[in-house]
Amino acid sequence: MIREGVVTAHDLLARAQELIDGIAAEPWGQVSPSVYETGRMITLAPWLGAHHERILYLLANQRPDGGWGGPGGYALAPTLSATEALLGSLLREDHGLDRARMMAAVDRGLEWLVRSRHDDLPDMPALELIVPALTESITRHLDGLPGSALEGAGWGEVRLELPSGMRGDALPVIRSRVASGGRIPEKLLHALEVAEEAAYAAPGVDVKGPGTIGASPAATAAWLGERGRLNPLSPARRHLEEVVRRHAGPVPCGIPITVFEQAWVVSWLARGDLPVSVPPAIVASLELSLAPGGVAAGPGLPKDADTTSVALYALSLLGRPHEPKSLWEYDTGSHFSTWPGEEGVSLTVNAHVLDAFGSYRRSVEDADPRYGQAMDRLSRWLCERQRLDGSWFDRWHASPYYATTCCCLALHEFGSGPAAAAVARASRWVRRTQRADGSWGLWTGTMEETAYAMHILLLMDDVDEEALTRGHAYLSREVDIVDDPPMWHDKDLYLPEAIVRGVVLSATRLVERTVVGTVRHSKI
Repeated sequence: MIREGVVTAHDLLARAQELIDGIAAEPWGQVSPSVYETGRMITLAPWLGAHHERILYLLANQRPDGGWGGPGGYALAPTLSATEALLGSLLREDHGLDRARMMAAVDRGLEWLVRSRHDDLPDMPALELIVPALTESITRHLDGLPGSALEGAGWGEVRLELPSGMRGDALPVIRSRVASGGRIPEKLLHALEVAEEAAYAAPGVDVKGPGTIGASPAATAAWLGERGRLNPLSPARRHLEEVVRRHAGPVPCGIPITVFEQAWVVSWLARGDLPVSVPPAIVASLELSLAPGGVAAGPGLPKDADTTSVALYALSLLGRPHEPKSLWEYDTGSHFSTWPGEEGVSLTVNAHVLDAFGSYRRSVEDADPRYGQAMDRLSRWLCERQRLDGSWFDRWHASPYYATTCCCLALHEFGSGPAAAAVARASRWVRRTQRADGSWGLWTGTMEETAYAMHILLLMDDVDEEALTRGHAYLSREVDIVDDPPMWHDKDLYLPEAIVRGVVLSATRLVERTVVGTVRHSKI
């Protein structure tokens, strides 16, 4: 722990070095636990250690209104998962638990699910499969109440309906495909638990890396099934035990996220001009991840243009540029997809592709002219999608400050045509949306979003010193980034702690050099 008081540039560098050394020592990634994924583990692997701790985690994190998770539609998947897990545990009559407390939690969870509107569902991975699967499972539990110890609980008349526009007719098709042993798209493996019984020992599924299926504890548990209880030496069982150990019971949605975390942290620290010594293991990991077709965020996940672009950009910043030719596989002609056949589009992915192409062209004099042409196309495409207020929004993060920062940084450094005007509009939006306490944030002020906003303001020639100083004071409070709400999109919202620490350190360093001169201690 760094001493309380004035933090010097040396202190910031020490923290940055500690951060980069930490991700080398913990290469699976530092990710917050998930209500959704923890609920699935309670149902799928009640034999796994710390089962009671996972139940206590759900009980401790239920909101006063009966739901779980983030605001609005972000609460649907975690509330379904937690309610199903607790209801299933009660029906199994798991021993040693406070049944009255669990019944009260289920009662409030069902009430929330029945009364809440779900018309504002976010664009979350596999949500169109997760919601029908869990609704179906809860309905089975409710149908099984007669003759059980819960018969008099008053839930027999409860019936859940799918949100408007959601049908669930893809579930039988997917389950049939999994059961048949046919090839399963890699991106589906991350949510293999929706296949339920068909996932158990599914012949078309292979264990990856340290023992994971789809970089998902729930998917791994669904595939492992009862074999996990019977074979404690199974690599998948041992992998789950290690995941559980990290948070003493609850689990995250995505782990390992090795390359994703390494690439983002290296990039943010470099943007903040924090000259850390990057461990050779991280450089080697990034270079070894490069392959035909791109880079995956971690073992068990599909290759994607986002991780590919940021890994290439990070390597360029480390003085080890590689030609980004694998990204052409994601080119749709107008923009770049996260993966081939993506339903939807990501603005931040395209901003990161612009970073990768631009950093390569800057490093290599005789780069293929196609890269420059694509950069001009991406600049126009991103600018055309800027919202009227000056911000951007994206499918991989709840906050417009993340998307706006990704777009602004790429356009400022490598954009053309209307890029400068677009960045200026975004800066004006940032100035207008600063909160009274100096922070920025969608739902409340956060360290993460405040750091993003400050990165945007620092791009302007006429730096708003007052706004930056107030933002800096907010970051310098005696708080930790883990107090921020999770805002990154997976099956549930999550907080990639190391990445966010890198963002905050980067912004703090740049503002210190530009405006403040000294900074107060905070546990970033």
